[in-house]
Amino acid sequence: MTDEPLVPLPVRPAATVMLVREDAQGAEGLEVFLMRRHAGMEFAAGTVVFPGGGVDDRDRNADIAWAGPPPSWWAERFGTDVELAEALVCAAARETFEECGVLFAGPADDPNGIVSDASVYRESRLALADRTLSFADFLRRENLVLRADLLRPWANWVTPEAERTRRYDTYFFVGALPEGQRADGDNTESDRAQWATPQAAVAEFEAGRCFLLPPTWTQLDSLNGRTVADVLAVERQIVTVQPNLEIDGDNWIFEFFDSDRYHRARKAGGLGWRH
Repeated sequence: MTDEPLVPLPVRPAATVMLVREDAQGAEGLEVFLMRRHAGMEFAAGTVVFPGGGVDDRDRNADIAWAGPPPSWWAERFGTDVELAEALVCAAARETFEECGVLFAGPADDPNGIVSDASVYRESRLALADRTLSFADFLRRENLVLRADLLRPWANWVTPEAERTRRYDTYFFVGALPEGQRADGDNTESDRAQWATPQAAVAEFEAGRCFLLPPTWTQLDSLNGRTVADVLAVERQIVTVQPNLEIDGDNWIFEFFDSDRYHRARKAGGLGWRH
């Protein structure tokens, strides 16, 4: 008798936002906002990540107030249908607000306006996080519109089929911190949050002081050496990446297009991804 092959878990669409700002030290380049997931989390515990999460049912067909490139524009660049593209942009803005307090929105009566102090919506942020308020209803109540033009499409990664906890089809966005707003780590999923240059974050991984999964490491690598203006101007060709997972003793080994460099960095820090 042979073991039957495991059936891959279903894939849930998700949105992740690389929030960037100019280097606070005045050096040419940028910083990106990073959070460390609680050690007790079921999925990717203890890893350093960007803000983001799964698409909520209420992100779909939300009749959301919208400014900027339409869902059809996003669908073309991400290679999805229009309905999913709209939900992904909505989830990207919602998750960024829930997890770090940054709001990509502006007054409905001012097409060029951007919220300069998102902290005034703290109660709504908490209600969004506990799912007692939808993002569309929040924007409608506060007479705001989602500023889709503040975001850019960046990448698409799918969790390997061998993952037995949960799997995501994750679409990466990039967006600059709106002037006057501040990012925090005030959420239930992370125990540390900070701004760091991509180079410094990768160096922490290589020194064994933090753990980066391949999608995060790869996106940090892609931001390294760029300015905020560079990032917002680039037109990325989105190619879906789905790593393969292989078992090496107690460790899972990821295989993808740049896995040799990734594993050299991982081994330099003496780190492994244990299941």
